[in-house]
Amino acid sequence: MNSTVEKLRDSLRQLQDQLERDALAAREKFQYRLTNGRVVFEEEARKRGRLLRVRLSVFIRRARPWEVITAPIIYSLIVPFVILDLFVTVYQAICFPIYGLPKVERKKYIAVDRHKLTYLNFMQKLNCVYCGYGNGLLAYVREVAGRTEYYWCPIKHASHLPDRHEQYQNFLEFGDGEAWDEKFIEMKGKARACEDCSGCGTGGCH
Repeated sequence: MNSTVEKLRDSLRQLQDQLERDALAAREKFQYRLTNGRVVFEEEARKRGRLLRVRLSVFIRRARPWEVITAPIIYSLIVPFVILDLFVTVYQAICFPIYGLPKVERKKYIAVDRHKLTYLNFMQKLNCVYCGYGNGLLAYVREVAGRTEYYWCPIKHASHLPDRHEQYQNFLEFGDGEAWDEKFIEMKGKARACEDCSGCGTGGCH
C-alpha cells in the first residue's frame, strides 16, 4: 500500500514539474513574466491585446437574455463568499496554533490576475476577478477543512468519492479498528511536525 502511494506521489510530482515547464513556455510565448507575484506584460503584448479587445457594447449584445437575468444571482454569492472567507480565516488563526497545525497561506490559493489581460473588456475583467476570487476561496477553504479533517477524523469513507483533498490519500482505511487508536495519535504528531503541507499533503510528512 505504501509503495503504491509513493509511486502515485512521484507521478504527481513529475506532472507538477511538467505543468511548470509548460507554464514557463507559455510566459515566453505570450510575453509576460511574474515579478514579486505580479503579472507584467511586455508593451508589445499589451498593444496586441488592446487590438483584440471586444467592445463592451458588442459583448452585451452577444449575451443571451437568460445570462443577463441570472447575473444578479451569480453575483449575490459574493455575500456568503466574504462571510465564509472571514470565518474560515479567523477559525484557523485561532484553532490551528492550538492544534499545532501549519496555517494555510490564503494568498497561495486566491489568484486575481486575469484583469491584467488587455484583450478583456471591463465586464469580462469583472467576471474574471469574481471567478478568480470565488474558486480560489473554495480551494483555500477546502485545504483548511482538509487539514482539520486529517487532525480530527482521518478515516476514508466507505463509498467512492470522485475527488478529495491531498490529505485524504493518507487516511486510515474504513473499518480498520485495530489500527485506529495507535495510528490516529501518530498521524496527529505528523500533522504538527509538518511546517508546509502544500507540497506533500499533511499526512505525507515524516
